[in-house]
Amino acid sequence: MRAQKITLATLALVTGLTLTACQGDDTAASADNAAPAASSPEAGDGGASQETGEETAPATGGDTASEAPEGSGGGQINTGPCKTADLDISSAHGMGEGTIQIAFKNTGDACSLKGFPGVDLKADSGPGSINANRSDLATPGVVLKTGESTRATLHYPANHSGGSGVDITLLEITPPDETHAKTVPTKINVPVSDSSTSEGVIIDPVGTGKQ
Repeated sequence: MRAQKITLATLALVTGLTLTACQGDDTAASADNAAPAASSPEAGDGGASQETGEETAPATGGDTASEAPEGSGGGQINTGPCKTADLDISSAHGMGEGTIQIAFKNTGDACSLKGFPGVDLKADSGPGSINANRSDLATPGVVLKTGESTRATLHYPANHSGGSGVDITLLEITPPDETHAKTVPTKINVPVSDSSTSEGVIIDPVGTGKQ
């Protein structure tokens, strides 16, 4: 009887441990099966949100870039008068006798010229000069972008007097709306005059004549 009781007790103990182990396995299996079910919606929601963000951001950036204006000025140039310091001034003999082409090349930002330049004809041999008179031509406005040029024509009387005349070697030129002048070399001969002005020395406004 004692041996039988021990055997039954042992059997009961083994059976209890087996049931406990099975229940533990079932609980773990249930937990393992439940975990993906609970996390699956979260993973799905997170993935959908990320794809939407990646697609939206480039589309928004692309639209903004394509709609941006090419320039704030809308193709228009707002300028002020050209300054003497920003103008490269030079002279060259014209096609006809008694003309000199005075060129104004803009070396600075875009600017405008309108009107008559001041021109004084100077000789190395004396302190005096001949001031050019203005012509009757209309004065167009000229806009010069960086590197662009415009011209004004100087007319002078050629020396056919038979005398030595006066050798003009310098032109002192003041751009329109400016008070500062630049001196450029030239080489012409004009008749002797007792006046500081000569009716035959005439300057046209900038932007007229052959450009």
